[in-house]
Amino acid sequence: MSFEEGHHTVGRHRKQSPAPVRRGSVLALTGLVPAGLVTCAATSGLDGDAGVMPVAEGNDVLGAATLDVDEHLTHALAAQHKKPKPQVKSVALSGDRLAADLPKGTLGMPGISEAAYRAAERTLAAEDPQCHMPWTMLAGIGRVESTHAFGGKADADGNPLKPVYGPVLDGSLAGNAVIYDSDNGNLDGLSGYDRAVGPMQFLPETWKRYAADGNDDGIADPQNLYDAALTTGKYLCDGGLDMRDLSQQSRAILRYNNSMAYVANVMAWENAYANEVAPQPAQLPRI
Repeated sequence: MSFEEGHHTVGRHRKQSPAPVRRGSVLALTGLVPAGLVTCAATSGLDGDAGVMPVAEGNDVLGAATLDVDEHLTHALAAQHKKPKPQVKSVALSGDRLAADLPKGTLGMPGISEAAYRAAERTLAAEDPQCHMPWTMLAGIGRVESTHAFGGKADADGNPLKPVYGPVLDGSLAGNAVIYDSDNGNLDGLSGYDRAVGPMQFLPETWKRYAADGNDDGIADPQNLYDAALTTGKYLCDGGLDMRDLSQQSRAILRYNNSMAYVANVMAWENAYANEVAPQPAQLPRI
């Protein structure tokens, strides 16, 4: 799928109530998504969002060493500790940077992209374990949105060699909504109208709400692969969704693009990366 083909659906990442997904809608993916996924989705409820995971209790065995209890509490508190809120901005970088020199990843995925997706999975497993976000789902989004930053054209720090932007949302492109400027051009470099930014294609308004620092540099930059992957996970997990439930996973993906064909594409690539088998053309309907 080309970059342009993934951007003709209107209004992505707008702050809105998640589109309802009925079982019938998920079952409509039969033939587009691997049969196992559809079967799981059909047996899952949409209203069963995961609750808050209880905090593990301390060691209460009579006579246990105080040191063991203290260590347990220290680890529990550390797990709940939240990093300071990052600075939200796009960092201007020189144009003479070199692409990351990493081996190709799963199914030929750029190594730097896979590293970013896997890092996001680890962070989310610690910060939001009830979501059960697999790195392969983030990779599915990245594949559909920008072909992993145009085939891995990013430096060793995960910054694209050239900034990634979507089309200007001024109504001139058929099928796209008109979205007026929400960030004074700070993230998308435009005044008057918005456009999606970065390899995971966030609208500035949505990025500002969910922005995460995936590489621990104190900055949440939508262009950076590590920041974008972690922010994508936060966005998809929002509201207590559990990605092990295929109905809830579909519901999360629809936040990105309110299209069942889009959901089919993302899930097909997610399954492909998980099983290391390329998707068939029939699993990738035109969006």
